[in-house]
Amino acid sequence: MDKETNKLGYAVVGLGIGRAHMEAASKSERAYLAAYCDIREDRLADAKRRYPDAKSYRDFDELIRDPDVDVISICLPSAMHAEFAVRAMEAGKHVLIEKPIDITVAAAMKIEEARKKYGVTVGVVHQNRYNVPMGPMKEAVDSGRLGKLFLGTFAVKWYREQSYFEGSWHGTWDMDGGGSLMNQSVHTVDLMQWLMGDAEEISTVMNICNHDIETEDLTVSTVKFRSGAVASLITTTCAYPGISTDIQLYGTKGTIEADADVLKTWKLADSDDEDAEEEEMLEKCSGNGRAEARDPSVLTGHRAVVEDMISAVLDGHEPRIMPLEAMKSVRIIEAAYESARTGRPVKI
Repeated sequence: MDKETNKLGYAVVGLGIGRAHMEAASKSERAYLAAYCDIREDRLADAKRRYPDAKSYRDFDELIRDPDVDVISICLPSAMHAEFAVRAMEAGKHVLIEKPIDITVAAAMKIEEARKKYGVTVGVVHQNRYNVPMGPMKEAVDSGRLGKLFLGTFAVKWYREQSYFEGSWHGTWDMDGGGSLMNQSVHTVDLMQWLMGDAEEISTVMNICNHDIETEDLTVSTVKFRSGAVASLITTTCAYPGISTDIQLYGTKGTIEADADVLKTWKLADSDDEDAEEEEMLEKCSGNGRAEARDPSVLTGHRAVVEDMISAVLDGHEPRIMPLEAMKSVRIIEAAYESARTGRPVKI
């Protein structure tokens, strides 16, 4: 904490996706970028050019001993999240953990246990909940305007070149924990369970269609929910050149469809003027960038998550997504992989 400004000292370890965390922290009015850490000299050199006032570390142990650091974003390969988050918490640091929280529920539980043991604040990055259509979609479900949900369709139709996986931890079971489902689609799995409720059973097939990798680049699942609703879940990194992220809800009183952060359909039977309401909602939810341009107070993406974390530490409230909530998507994905390997439905 800076005693003169009362701003939190923010640090980032892992300067791949961590670059988005650094940018968010550097723009915050309630925190400053105090330090960053990586083992790659090229990434450290780039960070030094961008943030010359922040301290540079190659050794994580040195970073967590820095008294100026209050919060650390853990942006390392997925299977390293629990280990490094716990080490930071042991040093008294608050932590924000990139998705997924870790690659197994067992590892994720170590984070939750450390959070309770050390009394620090812990948040997890699932920034797609801040996509502009998601709040209205969640409200339509919770308020009953959609009626009884009976169907959801979720499809992540992305594309990755083979070069994305070469010389990388991506596409490996031990570090990535999976392929198109665990890595590229965990955000959409999080949205699925957040919007539709507790999942009960999953049946999955998976395949490697167009990459030389250990893990899958295609999954197709049927998910049953405790409410009685069902959903289809499709994930792939083979859909050239990268098509869409479909998030679609169907209830007895309405239909809502989105592609990532852009609303496509808003039809609710209880509307006084269905066409006018849809037109208004389509304009309002036409993408994160346009939403921020219209209203600078609207934050999306990593900046929204980082600001939520900073607020949680300074104001004493819980982060929007905590470890137990983040585990739900990992639990679903673990069950999906078990189903694909055994050829049987798996209870969640």
